[in-house]
Amino acid sequence: MPNFDNSLEELGLLAETAGLHPVERITCKRRAPDAALFIGSGKADEIKMLAAQVGATEILFDQSLSPAQQRNLERHLELPVNDRTLLILEIFAQRARSHEGKLQVELARLQYLSTRLVRRWSHLERQTGGAGVRGGPGEKQIELDKRMIGESIKRTKERLTKVKKQRQTQRRQRERRNSFTISLVGYTNAGKSTLFNALVKARAYVADQLFATLDTTTRQLYLGDAQRAVSLSDTVGFIRDLPHGLVDAFAATLQEAADADLLLHVIDCSNPNHLEQIEQVQRVLEEIGAADVPQILVFNKLDALEKSCWPLQLSDMFEVKDAFSDSVKRVERVFVSAKSGEGLAALRQLLSAHAMAGMSEDSPRPSEVLV
Repeated sequence: MPNFDNSLEELGLLAETAGLHPVERITCKRRAPDAALFIGSGKADEIKMLAAQVGATEILFDQSLSPAQQRNLERHLELPVNDRTLLILEIFAQRARSHEGKLQVELARLQYLSTRLVRRWSHLERQTGGAGVRGGPGEKQIELDKRMIGESIKRTKERLTKVKKQRQTQRRQRERRNSFTISLVGYTNAGKSTLFNALVKARAYVADQLFATLDTTTRQLYLGDAQRAVSLSDTVGFIRDLPHGLVDAFAATLQEAADADLLLHVIDCSNPNHLEQIEQVQRVLEEIGAADVPQILVFNKLDALEKSCWPLQLSDMFEVKDAFSDSVKRVERVFVSAKSGEGLAALRQLLSAHAMAGMSEDSPRPSEVLV
């Protein structure tokens, strides 16, 4: 049985992150979604009455809606209707700062809009044609808009391909330098950027909100025990039901995780749903081809727990279930507080051990030394 309270709480946080103010929530249980309205006409009438009572100006659905369902709901409710996918896209559009990040968000947004040109815009049904107009003879406005969006998607993909090649060149340069790379991954708002700042003394943007940072940041981390520096990257956070368009669009950024030598999977241990979040992150890692990269589970925000709830050992082993099978694997786990510094020394020791192991494996044999 789905946990509606947790899902709607997360949807509310997403709405607040996007600048909206949730005023009411409502749940619906059905054996299968209604083909026309997703929720059925009776529940739609209930939502319409509730929206009028609380003065709502927009309706948000926690699931992805088809274009037809979204259009039918807007006609029935007489209010704008948006789904979880568009909400996440809106947040990403607000937060992207780098050139690559903006291109990735633009591509995902265009791909989403390309299926929703038939919403409420009746002008799209009119035909255009004749001399001196953009469309060909008899070409409908909707056909023109589809063609224009298709061309924009093509141009954006071409620009992203160039950016991806640049990243590949940078990765090859790191490989030539025999650099050991570590990527921070985890559910959004698990404290990845705070941990990143604590480890490398950086000033990456930190906020107690979902998707506070989207762009990958890489810094050098010196590990005294290993007597070497490693590359540490802070990546975008994952979330339940991450839109596939965003997974595809952010392939270049997420490739940092797939190509890493080690993943630091950061988890908010104070979140009661942290086990579900671990499963969601493992699922995304499987999708981007990073499931086989060695991991260390970093149970962060230890300071947010009562002392009586602290573990007896700050470092141990933890069983992680495979995202698409019943198999499990034992993974190193360490409890830390990136805010107070508790457990960071133990984490550094683990990182040093992996870095030294990676250095010994990557060291070329005498016959392979390049001069």
